[in-house]
Amino acid sequence: MKELVSILDGNTFLVSDRRGDIEPSYDFPTGLFSFDTRFLSSWVLTLDGERLHALSVDDTESYRTKFFLAPGEPTHYLDAKASVIRSRAIVGSFEEELTVLNHTGAEVECTVRIEIGADFADLFEIKHPQQKRGRTTVSVSADELRLTYRREAFHRETVVKTSAPAQVDATGMTFRIRIARNSRWTTRLHVSSVVYGARGEDIRATLPYGGSRSADAIRAEQQELINRAPKLGCDCQPLAGAYRRSLNDLAALRYESIALGVRLIAAGLPWFMTLFGRDSIITSLQVLPFLPELVPPTILMLAGLQGHRVDDFRDEEPGKILHELRYGETAGFEEQPHSPYYGSADSTPLFIILIDEYERWTGDAALVRRLEPQVRAALEWIDTYGDLLGTGYLWYQTRNPETGLQNQCWKDSWDGISYADGQLPSFPRATCELQGYAYDAKVRAARLARTFWNDPEYADKLEREAADLKHRFDRDFWIADRGYYALALDADGRQVDALTSNIGHLLWSGIVDESRAANVVEHLLGPRLFSGWGVRTLAEDEGRYNPIGYHVGTVWPFDNSIIAWGLWRYGFRDEAGIICDAMLAASEFFDGRLPEAFAGYAHDLTEYPVEYPTACSPQAWSTGTPLLLLRVILGLEPQGEHLIIDPAVPPGMGRVELLDIPGRWGMVDALGRSRGPEDQPRDG
Repeated sequence: MKELVSILDGNTFLVSDRRGDIEPSYDFPTGLFSFDTRFLSSWVLTLDGERLHALSVDDTESYRTKFFLAPGEPTHYLDAKASVIRSRAIVGSFEEELTVLNHTGAEVECTVRIEIGADFADLFEIKHPQQKRGRTTVSVSADELRLTYRREAFHRETVVKTSAPAQVDATGMTFRIRIARNSRWTTRLHVSSVVYGARGEDIRATLPYGGSRSADAIRAEQQELINRAPKLGCDCQPLAGAYRRSLNDLAALRYESIALGVRLIAAGLPWFMTLFGRDSIITSLQVLPFLPELVPPTILMLAGLQGHRVDDFRDEEPGKILHELRYGETAGFEEQPHSPYYGSADSTPLFIILIDEYERWTGDAALVRRLEPQVRAALEWIDTYGDLLGTGYLWYQTRNPETGLQNQCWKDSWDGISYADGQLPSFPRATCELQGYAYDAKVRAARLARTFWNDPEYADKLEREAADLKHRFDRDFWIADRGYYALALDADGRQVDALTSNIGHLLWSGIVDESRAANVVEHLLGPRLFSGWGVRTLAEDEGRYNPIGYHVGTVWPFDNSIIAWGLWRYGFRDEAGIICDAMLAASEFFDGRLPEAFAGYAHDLTEYPVEYPTACSPQAWSTGTPLLLLRVILGLEPQGEHLIIDPAVPPGMGRVELLDIPGRWGMVDALGRSRGPEDQPRDG
C-alpha cells in the first residue's frame, strides 16, 4: 500500500496520497469521509495536464497538512519553472488553499485542473463494493460544483466552492491563469459534506459546533484538553514522546455525536470513526486517571442505547450494551445491523467495570445512583441471555448468521478463536476473558450495591456468585498438563486449548487463583507469546499462528496494556515493567503513535516492529496505551478518598514524575525512579 496522508477533526477525515491527490479506492478508505459516508472519492490536481510529485509534506498537526509539489517526475536535477503549495485543513468542512508559484523571469500562462468526484460510498462498501441503489445528480454554477445523492429519505451532498474564477463542469474545475514573473496565484476551495436528516435539515448544522469551526478554534480546543492533563516529566524520551502524542491524538479523535450532541472519542482512523462498546470502554479506562471528564459522555451514551428488546438482526437483547453504532446508508437501510449493533459479549460486563472504576477515581456518586437500573439490567443480561447454555458462564453466538459477527469477543475476526491444532470450535463459545470480566463486574457491582444503592442483600448475592464463578472457572478452564487457562470452552464444554494473550486479561480481572498466577505469567513472558516487542495474540507454535494475522499472532498495544495492568494487580511488577519497556521501545518506531497492531516477529528477527498492513492509526485504545502503562509504572490506585502511589519504574528509565493527577482527592503528584544505583537515566 502506497504511503498515505491523513488529517481529521472528530469523525470527519481525509486520506490522500503524498501529493494530496485522492483517487477512487475500494480496498482502503481514501477520500473525504464524514459520518461513515465518502463525500470525495476523486480530488486530483494537474498543472498543464501534468500530475505533480511531492517535495515535502508537513503533517505535524492532526487537522491540517501542507504539500509542497512540483510538476513532472523527480530526477537527480530538479529545475522546475513552477511549484505548487496545497494547504488543507479539516475544520468541520474541508478547505484547501491552492497556490501556484512562477519561478521564471517572465509572465506565464498555465492551466490548473482539479478533477472532482463523489461516489457517496458507505464505509462498509469500501471493502465490499456494490451497485449504489440511489441516484447521484450534479449541478454547476460559476463558482460551485454540487453533487447530490438521494436514496429515498437518505440524502447526502458534496458542495465545492472556489474563490477564484473557474470553468466548472460535472467532473471538476479548470482555472486558466496568468502569473506575473516571480509571482503567485491562489484560490481557496471549500468542500461542504452535508448530512441531511429525515425532515430535510442539515443535521451537522444543528450540533453545538455547527459542523464548522476555524483552525484557531480547533487548535485552542485541542491545546486546552492537553493543558488539563497531568504534566509528565521524565528522563525516558520514548515515554515523554508517546505521552505527548497520545494526548494530541485523543484531542483529535473527539467528535460530536448526532444522537445526543455530546463529545465522544472515535475508536480509530479510518475504519472505526464512531462509538464502540468494547473499544470506547477500554479507552475510557485507560484515560480515566488523566482526563476523567472525557468518560461520562461515553458512559451515558452507552447507557442510553442499552438493549431493551430481542432483535435477532441487531443481536440486541434486554440489558445488553452495544458493540458499534453507524450512521451510513447500509445501516440506515438495514443492509448492515449497525444502527446500533449489539454483537459483543464483553461490552456489557466492561460497562459495569467502567462505572465502578469511574466512581473510584472521581467520587461521582450521583452518576452511580442515576445508572442503577442500567447496571442491574446489565447484570441480569449476564445471568440470562449471556448464559446461553445455562452453565453459569458467559457465552456468545450471533442471532444473525447472515450479517452478524461470528466471534463476539475482542478477537472478533472469523478465525480469532481456535484450538491449538488450528481447528475452529463450534458455537456457542465461552472465551476465558469473558468469564474474567463477568467476575470483576459482579465484584464491583457488589460494592456499588452496598455503598450507593442501599441493597446489602443484593451485594452479598453478587459476591457469592462471583466466588462461585471463580471456583468453577479454575476447575473447568485450567489445563493442568500445560499450566495455563484454556482460551475458551466449546459448545460441548471441551477446552479450546490454544495459548493466547487472553490469559493476561484474566490477571487484570482478578479471576486467576493466586496459586496459578506464576504459571500464567511465565507463559505471557515466555518466548512462545512474548516477541520482545510485546505479547502476541497467539503463541508462535499454535496451528493458526501468523505473525501478520489480525488476531492470530500480531501484537496489539491495547492488549499489552491490559496485560501489564493484570501483572501489576498480582504483584508481578518487574514483569509488568518488561511489557511497558517493550511497548515504549516499539512506539519510537512509529513516531510515538502506537498503531492498532504490529507483526509478531521476534525482536532478533526484525530489530524493529513491523506494522500490520491495514492497522488503524491513530486508534483510540492504542492511543490510550501509554497512559495506562504510565499508571502501571507509577502504581496508581484509588483507595477511598486517597490515591495510592507505589512506583516500580523499569531499570534504565530513570526519573518519572507526573504532576496534578486529578481525582476525588483533588490534585496529587507522583514520582518514581528506576531501582538500583547502577541504573542510568535513559536518553531515548
